[in-house]
Amino acid sequence: MSFLALLFALLIEQARPLLPSNWMHRALRVWIVWVSQTLDAGQKRLALTTWLVVVGVPSVLTLVIHWLLMWFIGWPVAMLWSVVVLYGSLGFRQFSHHFTEIRDALEAGDESLARELLAQWKHVSVGSLPRSELLRHVIEHSVLSAHRHVFGVLAWFSILAALGLGPAGAVIYRMSAWVSVFWQKRDKQDNDWVSDALREMGEKAWHMVDWVPARITALVFAVVGNFEEAIDCWRNHAQRFPNDNDGVVLSATSGALGVRLGGEALGASERNDDAWEAETSEESSESTPGRAPELAHFYSLVGLVWRSVVMWMVLLALLTLARLLG
Repeated sequence: MSFLALLFALLIEQARPLLPSNWMHRALRVWIVWVSQTLDAGQKRLALTTWLVVVGVPSVLTLVIHWLLMWFIGWPVAMLWSVVVLYGSLGFRQFSHHFTEIRDALEAGDESLARELLAQWKHVSVGSLPRSELLRHVIEHSVLSAHRHVFGVLAWFSILAALGLGPAGAVIYRMSAWVSVFWQKRDKQDNDWVSDALREMGEKAWHMVDWVPARITALVFAVVGNFEEAIDCWRNHAQRFPNDNDGVVLSATSGALGVRLGGEALGASERNDDAWEAETSEESSESTPGRAPELAHFYSLVGLVWRSVVMWMVLLALLTLARLLG
């Protein structure tokens, strides 16, 4: 059932991707703001409670609906519920069009447009970024977006679905990511600002939630890419990045593609309230070994991502088949 739910969700998402301002994400934003304003008192103990309520209630509700559908109606309807949840959680098309537009601009030789598109995508200050640095930043942001919108969701969904918890894993992962970013972007000038304790809790919880998926993504990239180089770069260069989980994913990508990643970070520009899902601005890091980024690496990256998706689907299909035969 997990395999079919994921397959249908991916196909629907490719055909009719969710708009950035869709009703589902708007409702979740309202939920996060309401709980934060209600429970946030600037205390670490209440910060943990706030996070558990914000992330736990939608996750438990998703699980209860799944179980009720399974028990009282049947697995086909429960599978349709999983498709709906995955459709709202996965996001291939929520970031891939940015990557495609930047790639097309670079192919046309319009680097100014490519810089402008990157600045609009990540809400950062690009300035007169050199071509190689522009390519590097696009690759890094695309890899992290693919991990957070696709592979991290797949990891949590697959693990919890195997334990009989339905699509709750996808909700836990996406809600943890959204909450962390949303709280980090609130300050005292906002009407919905949050305390430092809540920001710290969201960041710590997100690091814990993303710890296993980041390493699964890195391992998958190594398997479908250059395995030896990916593992070597993961082991020796992941610590060069300020964020431990992102460092694992980026270093494995660097080795799998043979491209140099890491370096000076882009400067954050004025925050856009409508872009509450965007990743926080990265910090500077040391570069990994490898060739300087080139436009050809964009195509290699697309191949790496799609091979990883196919590998996930094959593994889920084999596990589903083994479960049926067993």
